[in-house]
Amino acid sequence: MEKFMLTTIAFISIFIGVMQAVIITGSIIKHPQEMAIMNVVWPITGLYFPVIGLWMYYVIGIKDQRDTSHQSDAHGHHQSDDHRGSDIDHSEHHHMQHSDKPQWQSVLVSTTHCSAGCSVGDLLGVPIVVLLGWTIAGSTLFSEYVVEFILAYLLGIGFQYYGMGMNKSGKSITQAIKADTWSLLAFEVGMFGWMALTHYVFFYHPPEATTPLFWFMMQMAMMIGFATSYPANWVLVKRGVKHAM
Repeated sequence: MEKFMLTTIAFISIFIGVMQAVIITGSIIKHPQEMAIMNVVWPITGLYFPVIGLWMYYVIGIKDQRDTSHQSDAHGHHQSDDHRGSDIDHSEHHHMQHSDKPQWQSVLVSTTHCSAGCSVGDLLGVPIVVLLGWTIAGSTLFSEYVVEFILAYLLGIGFQYYGMGMNKSGKSITQAIKADTWSLLAFEVGMFGWMALTHYVFFYHPPEATTPLFWFMMQMAMMIGFATSYPANWVLVKRGVKHAM
């Protein structure tokens, strides 16, 4: 009975996540985000964060779309009235766009950005380990840790690199690594900790990767990773290591 209830909850949670991703994607197709990478980040956030992910998008993501539209209209009107106006640097425009956002929202968006890259890496890592049958010390969990961390790190840095509109240079890559490494590590600490509890504590036999229950546990792991990454992002933004988004 208990397993049936958990499986039912798993189905519902996964269904909500998928529907949220579809709803957010539909909204973004009609009204794209100014920062292109957020067109990917918001649907991913909805996928692993039932209810709250959709709330974040409609409270923050939609507002960013409207602010961008208003600022674009104002900037275009200003240029038509004043032919002496010069082009505004993209990074400065981006900073202006988000400068009026409360600190907690800026950090929240930075956290969704980091967490999305990590989550995609984790979502790809599990099928790779299962299909190839990789184990470390006889454990699939350890092999999942290694593969997921590598993929999450590469994708997380990639999201940071392209999300901040950086020039393609060695210096920019270094900045992306510096900005995202600690928040990514904080995410994985929370996520891997929950995965360990799922594997060794909560279940006598850990759920298989082919079951809804496994992916429900992964959803929860990503939400916990988001929670452990938020304080790290707050510190990084406050110290100027990451830009407020």
